[in-house]
Amino acid sequence: MASTGAPEEFTLTPSAAEGLSIAVVSTQWNEKIVEQLRDRAITQARQLGVKTDEYTVAGAMELPVVVQACARRYDAVIALGCVIRGETAHFEYVCDSVTTGLTRIALDESTPIGNGVLTVEDEDQAHERAGGEDAKEDKGAEAVRAAVAAAVELKRVRALPLKD
Repeated sequence: MASTGAPEEFTLTPSAAEGLSIAVVSTQWNEKIVEQLRDRAITQARQLGVKTDEYTVAGAMELPVVVQACARRYDAVIALGCVIRGETAHFEYVCDSVTTGLTRIALDESTPIGNGVLTVEDEDQAHERAGGEDAKEDKGAEAVRAAVAAAVELKRVRALPLKD
């Protein structure tokens, strides 16, 4: 989610999220940044009162397969990582693969996926988005709010009778 144009107030209440469960899947690369994203995501999940389990993978390329397994068992899944541009085209391949994979999983499994994978030019940009002290954005918490809000709406839709 981009910060420009974001809603001024987030209106999801813990009672709306009651009974939901989420998985948070984090990478080991860029550990300090991802740890901050994870801490912010877990804090937000606790504030919303959702049951939360955590999983860890090596890097961003490993996220989709574990996220997909989680999408079959949880109401929503949060994918957290940080890919920093290097000197080769590897950055584009990783970012495209992860984004495409997470989007496909959300659609194939009908499960909201909170994409909290930072794709940044440098470490300073990552820190600005990881939700730490003086950060401009809080992408870990935002990913949880977005995915849980979508799960709440899906729960409402799934309660409706199927059309003939």
